[in-house]
Amino acid sequence: MEFGGSYWLTRFYFQRTLGGIYFFAFLIALNQFRGLCGKNGIEPITLLFKHIKFWDAPSLFYFNQSDTFIIFLSILGLLISGAAIIGLTDAYGTVLSVVSWALLWVVYMSFVNAGQTFYGFGWEILLLETGFLAIFMGPSSSQPSALPIWLLRWLLFRLMFGAGIIKLRGDECWRDLTCMQYHYETMPLPGPTSWYFHQLPVWLNKFSVLFNHFIELIIPFFYFGPRVFRNTAGVLTVIFQIIIISSGNFSWLNHVTLVIAISCFDDSFLPQLTTWTKAMGVGSADMVLATVGGVPISVTYLVTALVVYLSFNPVRNMISQNQIMNTSFDPLHIVNTYGAFGSITRIRDEVIIEGAEFLSGPWKEYEFKGKPGAPRRRPPFVSPYHYKIDWQMWFAAMNSYRHHPWILNLVNKLLLGEKQVIELLGPNPFPANPPKFIRASLYEYHYSDPTDKEHWWKREYKSEYLPALSLDNNSFREILKSQEWLEN
Repeated sequence: MEFGGSYWLTRFYFQRTLGGIYFFAFLIALNQFRGLCGKNGIEPITLLFKHIKFWDAPSLFYFNQSDTFIIFLSILGLLISGAAIIGLTDAYGTVLSVVSWALLWVVYMSFVNAGQTFYGFGWEILLLETGFLAIFMGPSSSQPSALPIWLLRWLLFRLMFGAGIIKLRGDECWRDLTCMQYHYETMPLPGPTSWYFHQLPVWLNKFSVLFNHFIELIIPFFYFGPRVFRNTAGVLTVIFQIIIISSGNFSWLNHVTLVIAISCFDDSFLPQLTTWTKAMGVGSADMVLATVGGVPISVTYLVTALVVYLSFNPVRNMISQNQIMNTSFDPLHIVNTYGAFGSITRIRDEVIIEGAEFLSGPWKEYEFKGKPGAPRRRPPFVSPYHYKIDWQMWFAAMNSYRHHPWILNLVNKLLLGEKQVIELLGPNPFPANPPKFIRASLYEYHYSDPTDKEHWWKREYKSEYLPALSLDNNSFREILKSQEWLEN
């Protein structure tokens, strides 16, 4: 192992870019969490904490579940992450640095552990694991320790290699090199470029699968190599993530991977890109002598020992034939297991929700902000921002609503005209009064032909997904009561 090298710039870029990821995460929480999990949301946290203990899912919301507290924590996270972006959190000594990054971690963990269906994804726990390590990086006035940098490389290895090995064990299309012929059309939230990626020739799609295997299965071992191999591995990882980011909307999964990949580089590789870094003295030779305070080395040793200990279950899962994706083995999400797209959907189905004043119609379609709906509508490019309910609608289309009971409360909230839930969707087709009836249908979607200049999609009706429901329907009301949703 090579522990030499200076990491002033490594830490500088890592802290500021991670602050940017946290900023988007809290912005999403401010805009969406009340509609998803607030008092009148789809999965209210008031119900969650009636049935679980604090240590089952540690969260500040265990003590206060009000919408006001949701807003407070969201804004607090935005303010601290904004300060991290411009360097204020690390400009005034160790105590402020540690407290700032610890607060970001604790507050965002509170959202993740209370977010239920809508926060159960790999990028959430990945941000928390990365954010935990950031607590021990130290302020800009202290000599950077190599140990947190190596722990970030260990995280990057598990993230990339775990994603690669689950593909080989999973869908056959990863072995016969055909996955990319389906992926761009069936990914959860396509962007405007996804249509063009789908038009790529078969040979290039097959090559991209081989490139994926190379980056995820071979390159991770070089994260721990000598500088030239490590730098090369880091550059290839960055290029790979940028390609993925350009192909669709995957929340901040690939963006935070880019942030972690900064750990592959030391100051001899990273440029002083701006006069901002030079003005702060970051990376200059005299900074090596001008160290003040910092996280005690004994603490970094303890953190390293904790990460090694907690890595046992994730590593055992990674080498298991029954490998699972994106799972935490401790309620604090300190060390997790990762993986992505172990299987690829071949056909894209979409749940289309419609409302009407009368059972006979006319029926008006609810548009969502990100997921495919009207065939003429251009897919948006939003990452690292993320529309959480749109992503869940992708899963809902894969099987019956009985596997996704939250969708029944979504219908309930639309029938009630619940403002915060309606704001999660696109333009409201019933701005004056909510509809009397709501139904849902399943459509099969395919990209439009290159000759069609007016549509992004073509779709065909497949089946009923939900029958027409109203708040006067006794069976519907009984289901809502059984889930304790009706009183909310």
